[in-house]
Amino acid sequence: MIARYRLLTAATILVALAGCRSKGDIVVDESVGITAVRSACPAVGIPDYTGDVTLFSTPGARDSASIDLVASITNLRSQCNDSGAKVYSISDFDVLARRSDARGARTVQLPYFITVLRGRSAVISKRVGTVTLNFADGQARAQAHGQGAAYIDKAEATLPEDIRREITRKRKAGDSDAAVDPLSRPEIKAAVNRATFEVLIGFQLDQGQLTYNATR
Repeated sequence: MIARYRLLTAATILVALAGCRSKGDIVVDESVGITAVRSACPAVGIPDYTGDVTLFSTPGARDSASIDLVASITNLRSQCNDSGAKVYSISDFDVLARRSDARGARTVQLPYFITVLRGRSAVISKRVGTVTLNFADGQARAQAHGQGAAYIDKAEATLPEDIRREITRKRKAGDSDAAVDPLSRPEIKAAVNRATFEVLIGFQLDQGQLTYNATR
Protein backbone atom coordinates (compact mmCIF):
# COMPACT_ATOMS: atom_id res chain seq x y z
CA MET A 1 0.00 0.00 0.00
CA ILE A 2 1.35 3.40 -0.93
CA ALA A 3 0.69 6.30 1.42
CA ARG A 4 1.87 9.83 2.05
CA TYR A 5 3.30 11.74 5.02
CA ARG A 6 2.91 15.35 6.07
CA LEU A 7 6.08 17.18 7.14
CA LEU A 8 6.37 20.40 9.11
CA THR A 9 10.15 20.40 8.73
CA ALA A 10 12.58 18.34 6.70
CA ALA A 11 13.04 15.91 9.61
CA THR A 12 9.64 15.82 11.37
CA ILE A 13 7.05 13.27 10.32
CA LEU A 14 3.61 13.71 11.82
CA VAL A 15 1.35 11.31 9.93
CA ALA A 16 2.03 7.56 9.95
CA LEU A 17 1.58 5.19 7.06
CA ALA A 18 -0.77 2.24 7.00
CA GLY A 19 0.82 -1.20 6.52
CA CYS A 20 0.53 -3.71 3.70
CA ARG A 21 -2.42 -5.88 4.66
CA SER A 22 -2.23 -9.66 4.58
CA LYS A 23 -2.14 -12.52 7.04
CA GLY A 24 0.62 -12.00 9.56
CA ASP A 25 1.36 -9.20 11.96
CA ILE A 26 -1.13 -6.72 13.37
CA VAL A 27 -1.93 -3.25 12.08
CA VAL A 28 -3.11 -0.92 14.81
CA ASP A 29 -4.22 2.68 14.92
CA GLU A 30 -3.62 4.83 17.98
CA SER A 31 -7.22 6.03 18.03
CA VAL A 32 -9.21 2.87 17.27
CA GLY A 33 -7.06 -0.11 18.20
CA ILE A 34 -6.85 -3.11 15.87
CA THR A 35 -7.85 -2.27 12.29
CA ALA A 36 -6.37 -5.04 10.12
CA VAL A 37 -3.55 -7.51 9.78
CA ARG A 38 -0.37 -7.06 7.76
CA SER A 39 2.87 -8.74 6.91
CA ALA A 40 6.25 -7.60 8.17
CA CYS A 41 6.68 -5.61 4.94
CA PRO A 42 7.12 -1.87 5.48
CA ALA A 43 4.68 0.68 4.17
CA VAL A 44 6.11 2.83 1.38
CA GLY A 45 5.37 6.49 0.80
CA ILE A 46 6.43 9.91 -0.42
CA PRO A 47 6.67 12.54 2.33
CA ASP A 48 4.64 15.64 1.57
CA TYR A 49 6.67 18.49 0.09
CA THR A 50 9.37 16.09 -1.22
CA GLY A 51 7.55 14.63 -4.21
CA ASP A 52 8.18 17.69 -6.39
CA VAL A 53 11.19 19.83 -7.19
CA THR A 54 11.37 23.21 -8.94
CA LEU A 55 14.55 24.62 -10.46
CA PHE A 56 14.85 28.33 -11.22
CA SER A 57 16.86 30.01 -13.95
CA THR A 58 17.90 32.87 -11.66
CA PRO A 59 19.55 32.05 -8.29
CA GLY A 60 17.37 33.20 -5.42
CA ALA A 61 14.34 33.87 -7.64
CA ARG A 62 11.00 32.32 -6.72
CA ASP A 63 8.59 33.92 -9.22
CA SER A 64 6.82 31.90 -11.91
CA ALA A 65 8.63 33.73 -14.72
CA SER A 66 11.95 32.38 -13.39
CA ILE A 67 10.93 28.72 -13.30
CA ASP A 68 13.39 26.64 -15.31
CA LEU A 69 12.19 23.09 -14.66
CA VAL A 70 9.54 21.27 -12.64
CA ALA A 71 9.72 17.54 -11.84
CA SER A 72 7.46 15.17 -9.89
CA ILE A 73 7.72 11.65 -8.53
CA THR A 74 4.77 9.53 -9.60
CA ASN A 75 3.66 5.90 -10.08
CA LEU A 76 5.35 4.75 -6.87
CA ARG A 77 4.90 1.00 -6.46
CA SER A 78 6.60 -1.54 -4.23
CA GLN A 79 7.37 -5.24 -4.01
CA CYS A 80 8.32 -7.02 -0.82
CA ASN A 81 9.70 -10.40 0.15
CA ASP A 82 9.30 -11.25 3.84
CA SER A 83 9.90 -14.99 3.59
CA GLY A 84 13.38 -14.88 5.12
CA ALA A 85 15.06 -13.47 8.20
CA LYS A 86 15.50 -10.18 6.33
CA VAL A 87 12.56 -8.35 4.77
CA TYR A 88 13.51 -7.05 1.33
CA SER A 89 11.47 -4.15 -0.06
CA ILE A 90 12.07 -2.66 -3.49
CA SER A 91 10.26 0.42 -4.79
CA ASP A 92 10.02 1.68 -8.36
CA PHE A 93 8.86 5.11 -9.45
CA ASP A 94 8.75 7.45 -12.41
CA VAL A 95 9.89 11.06 -12.59
CA LEU A 96 8.00 13.34 -14.97
CA ALA A 97 9.61 16.68 -15.81
CA ARG A 98 8.81 19.77 -17.83
CA ARG A 99 11.24 22.55 -18.77
CA SER A 100 10.32 26.09 -19.72
CA ASP A 101 12.86 26.50 -22.54
CA ALA A 102 12.82 23.60 -25.00
CA ARG A 103 15.76 24.83 -27.07
CA GLY A 104 18.75 22.51 -27.29
CA ALA A 105 19.39 19.03 -25.93
CA ARG A 106 19.81 18.92 -22.17
CA THR A 107 20.57 16.42 -19.41
CA VAL A 108 19.39 17.07 -15.86
CA GLN A 109 20.30 14.95 -12.83
CA LEU A 110 18.05 15.09 -9.77
CA PRO A 111 19.01 13.50 -6.43
CA TYR A 112 16.48 11.48 -4.46
CA PHE A 113 16.58 9.74 -1.07
CA ILE A 114 15.51 6.33 0.23
CA THR A 115 15.03 6.34 4.01
CA VAL A 116 13.98 3.58 6.39
CA LEU A 117 12.06 4.91 9.36
CA ARG A 118 11.31 3.01 12.56
CA GLY A 119 8.68 3.91 15.13
CA ARG A 120 7.54 6.89 13.02
CA SER A 121 10.57 8.97 14.00
CA ALA A 122 13.90 7.09 14.12
CA VAL A 123 15.90 7.07 10.88
CA ILE A 124 17.47 3.62 10.50
CA SER A 125 19.17 4.22 7.17
CA LYS A 126 19.30 6.71 4.33
CA ARG A 127 20.75 6.47 0.86
CA VAL A 128 20.81 9.03 -1.94
CA GLY A 129 20.48 8.13 -5.61
CA THR A 130 20.26 10.12 -8.82
CA VAL A 131 17.71 10.05 -11.61
CA THR A 132 18.77 11.35 -15.04
CA LEU A 133 16.40 13.22 -17.36
CA ASN A 134 17.30 13.58 -21.03
CA PHE A 135 15.59 16.31 -23.07
CA ALA A 136 15.95 16.24 -26.85
CA ASP A 137 16.21 19.49 -28.78
CA GLY A 138 12.74 21.00 -28.97
CA GLN A 139 11.37 18.64 -26.33
CA ALA A 140 9.79 20.28 -23.28
CA ARG A 141 8.97 17.08 -21.41
CA ALA A 142 11.04 14.10 -20.26
CA GLN A 143 10.53 10.99 -18.17
CA ALA A 144 12.90 8.82 -16.17
CA HIS A 145 12.74 5.79 -13.88
CA GLY A 146 14.08 5.45 -10.35
CA GLN A 147 14.37 2.64 -7.86
CA GLY A 148 15.09 2.21 -4.16
CA ALA A 149 15.65 -0.89 -2.02
CA ALA A 150 15.66 -1.53 1.71
CA TYR A 151 16.41 -4.41 4.08
CA ILE A 152 14.70 -4.74 7.45
CA ASP A 153 15.25 -7.32 10.16
CA LYS A 154 12.05 -9.41 10.20
CA ALA A 155 12.33 -10.14 13.92
CA GLU A 156 12.39 -6.42 14.67
CA ALA A 157 9.37 -5.81 12.43
CA THR A 158 7.30 -8.47 14.18
CA LEU A 159 5.36 -7.88 17.38
CA PRO A 160 6.41 -10.06 20.34
CA GLU A 161 3.98 -12.92 20.91
CA ASP A 162 2.90 -11.69 24.36
CA ILE A 163 2.02 -8.27 22.89
CA ARG A 164 0.08 -9.92 20.05
CA ARG A 165 -1.89 -12.03 22.51
CA GLU A 166 -2.73 -9.03 24.64
CA ILE A 167 -3.93 -6.98 21.68
CA THR A 168 -6.02 -9.78 20.16
CA ARG A 169 -7.35 -11.20 23.42
CA LYS A 170 -11.13 -11.35 23.37
CA ARG A 171 -12.69 -9.28 26.12
CA LYS A 172 -16.16 -9.97 27.46
CA ALA A 173 -18.65 -7.37 28.56
CA GLY A 174 -18.19 -6.81 32.25
CA ASP A 175 -14.45 -7.44 32.23
CA SER A 176 -12.55 -4.71 34.01
CA ASP A 177 -10.62 -3.84 30.84
CA ALA A 178 -13.39 -4.52 28.29
CA ALA A 179 -13.62 -0.88 27.23
CA VAL A 180 -9.91 -0.13 27.46
CA ASP A 181 -7.93 0.22 24.24
CA PRO A 182 -4.79 -1.92 24.74
CA LEU A 183 -2.80 0.77 22.90
CA SER A 184 -3.39 3.09 25.82
CA ARG A 185 -0.94 0.97 27.79
CA PRO A 186 2.58 2.45 27.42
CA GLU A 187 4.35 -0.91 27.08
CA ILE A 188 2.05 -2.05 24.24
CA LYS A 189 2.23 1.28 22.44
CA ALA A 190 6.03 1.21 22.69
CA ALA A 191 6.20 -2.35 21.33
CA VAL A 192 3.98 -1.44 18.37
CA ASN A 193 6.16 1.58 17.58
CA ARG A 194 9.33 -0.52 17.70
CA ALA A 195 7.84 -2.97 15.20
CA THR A 196 6.62 -0.28 12.80
CA PHE A 197 8.84 0.42 9.78
CA GLU A 198 8.30 2.63 6.73
CA VAL A 199 10.30 3.28 3.58
CA LEU A 200 10.23 6.90 2.42
CA ILE A 201 11.22 8.10 -1.04
CA GLY A 202 11.44 11.70 -2.21
CA PHE A 203 13.64 14.31 -3.86
CA GLN A 204 16.72 15.32 -1.89
CA LEU A 205 15.86 19.00 -1.44
CA ASP A 206 17.76 21.83 0.14
CA GLN A 207 16.03 23.99 2.74
CA GLY A 208 15.07 26.62 0.17
CA GLN A 209 13.43 24.05 -2.11
CA LEU A 210 11.60 22.45 0.80
CA THR A 211 10.30 25.82 1.98
CA TYR A 212 9.15 26.69 -1.52
CA ASN A 213 7.17 23.43 -1.77
CA ALA A 214 5.60 23.95 1.65
CA THR A 215 4.51 27.53 1.07
CA ARG A 216 3.63 27.81 -2.62
